[in-house]
Amino acid sequence: MLGYVTGLGRGEVDRLMREVADRLRAEGMPLAGAVQHNIETGPASKCHMDLQVLSGTEVVRISQDLGALSRGCRLDPQGLERVVGLVSAGLQKGAALLLVNKFGKQEVDGRGFRPVIGEAISSGVPVLVAVNAGNLGAFLAFAEDLAEPLPTDADAVTDWCRARIREAQAA
Repeated sequence: MLGYVTGLGRGEVDRLMREVADRLRAEGMPLAGAVQHNIETGPASKCHMDLQVLSGTEVVRISQDLGALSRGCRLDPQGLERVVGLVSAGLQKGAALLLVNKFGKQEVDGRGFRPVIGEAISSGVPVLVAVNAGNLGAFLAFAEDLAEPLPTDADAVTDWCRARIREAQAA
């Protein structure tokens, strides 16, 4: 019930998650979660990171501009927590699947989407998560034996989602 994708280059996992979400939404699947859109701002600055909430129409910026020379984390934790609240509300409306754009530093530290992932699994809702290589160990420790690695192929991931949704609906 908990699948994850990892191992793609910069921005590619975001595209994969968006494609899977778009396919499932086109089939009428009620989804909860968020997918990331990176808005390029030019060669001298880093991209903006926006999360599109799948159970509604909201798009929330989760990055903050720290200046061209900054090296720190650009994540806006307030923006992320706003999205988490919207996603949790969407999950309560009867989603067939939860998609989480990233199991990142906030989730490693027990915040962000981590409680919503647990909420979905305990409610019998399958979850698809993107995980970067640097956080994979922490994700696997969190997921214990529930995590299933998926290939980085949109067709295979979409098929996995459909199969888990059918299993959850039959239970």
